[in-house]
Amino acid sequence: MPDHYYTTKPDAAHDRKLWDVVLRGKKLRFISDAGVFSKSGIDFGSKVLIEAMEIDEIDKVLDVGCGYGPIGLSAALLAPKGQVVMVDVNERAVHLAAENAASNGIHNVQIIQSDLFEKLDGQQFDVILTNPPIRAGKQTVHAIFEGAAERLKTKGSLWVVIQKKQGAPSALEKLETIFNEVDIITKEKGYWIIKAIK
Repeated sequence: MPDHYYTTKPDAAHDRKLWDVVLRGKKLRFISDAGVFSKSGIDFGSKVLIEAMEIDEIDKVLDVGCGYGPIGLSAALLAPKGQVVMVDVNERAVHLAAENAASNGIHNVQIIQSDLFEKLDGQQFDVILTNPPIRAGKQTVHAIFEGAAERLKTKGSLWVVIQKKQGAPSALEKLETIFNEVDIITKEKGYWIIKAIK
């Protein structure tokens, strides 16, 4: 069976790529590899989320399913006096995210290999960000939503990017059963950015 980007230890042959990109006005350099999500460049959905997300400079932020780091590292630049925790089940993605944090001089991050929230020890967050692993199935996506609600501070926000054709309407319905306030912040080329407030 081929690797998925949510495999714990991908065995795909390494195929490292390096590129520069501007996100929220900051030039960043990323290294990616085979066996991780969107290995050839930052996917459109992540870019839309990065442009939309609202983060204060002192926020404590969690990026669930961080991959090689574009969302979490962008958040860290928006929260220079805060901290960003980045988690991914994929060992290779976690190593890449750490490498990308170091090469871009971003130090207010903690990057952990964790199956969703497993290794977070009751930490609470102001903002949780996710481009959820749709291919891992609805159960996993819903576990992210439910786990986020438990780990957000009061008035904290969950930001989700999801394609309409990959289940954005049903994700919205699910979020409305968990959170008091759920809004679609933007829709772009079939991608929805949903913000849910605890």
